[in-house]
Amino acid sequence: MLSRTADHLYWMARYTERAENTARMLDVNIQTSMLPLSAHAAEQGWRAVLGISELTEAFDRKYGLLTPRDVLDFMVRDPNNPSSIASCLAKARENARAVRGTLTTEVFETQNATWLSMPSRMGALLEQDPSQFFEWVKYRSHLSRGVTIGTMLKDEAFYFIRLGTFLERADNTARLLDVKFHGADEGKDVNPELDFYYWAAVLRSVSGFEIYRKVYRDVITPERVAELLMLRGDMPRSLLACLDEVVANLAHVRNDVSADTERFAGKLHAELKFGHIEEILEGGLHDYLTRFLESMFDLGNRIGRDFLIMPVAA
Repeated sequence: MLSRTADHLYWMARYTERAENTARMLDVNIQTSMLPLSAHAAEQGWRAVLGISELTEAFDRKYGLLTPRDVLDFMVRDPNNPSSIASCLAKARENARAVRGTLTTEVFETQNATWLSMPSRMGALLEQDPSQFFEWVKYRSHLSRGVTIGTMLKDEAFYFIRLGTFLERADNTARLLDVKFHGADEGKDVNPELDFYYWAAVLRSVSGFEIYRKVYRDVITPERVAELLMLRGDMPRSLLACLDEVVANLAHVRNDVSADTERFAGKLHAELKFGHIEEILEGGLHDYLTRFLESMFDLGNRIGRDFLIMPVAA
């Protein structure tokens, strides 16, 4: 496969997943902001959303004073924010258009229809019911993923799409965990009784609330949330589940220069597969996740070097 084609497929998937992840983060923060929080705690929650995407500095340059409405506008429809939902869906569609002949008709039409209907959805729903708009974004991402699995030949094109999806998902899950654990620590002296609602909202942001109940059948604790979202291979959005897919899809597209990248991904995968949450927490969750995010950035650059037209830097 041409590296330019692989690049478009990979980034189409990453931008689609990134739009969904941003919708999930914003939705959970709207839900948690309805809890009886202090003004400081509420502001920290919105700043955490910006921090997850490393957009705090860009937001402050544009707005200065933080308000929930401005954060939503910046993260949802600001064309100058490359990580906004509008920007991500537009870039996903442009990448799909560039390789339209490689995709099935159903896959391209799903991406195109999402982009075409986005302005009307954004204008009407975002003002009236933001949560309903975020559900629409998630649904369109789910639809795109399902159509891809259901209609595309399992060839290199398919595997590059899957590779982009799970690399993006792993990065987001790690960022969400890191920021939310810091937020919980800062809020402990505010109202500890809100812990259940806080962590339930975090789980819902990754569609993990029902899964948590099925796996643990007990009260929600931060340690078990971390274990579920990091080390459970049967949890679809966990770090281990994402690395399972990254390693498998790398094996399908391997070339003459990718052996070192496969080894690098394999080491990350093995560390999660054979890790214990007690050891991770003892060594410091923040330090672990910081190293993981650095490794994911390195892995993305290695994939860019070995397969795509340029290193991954977004």
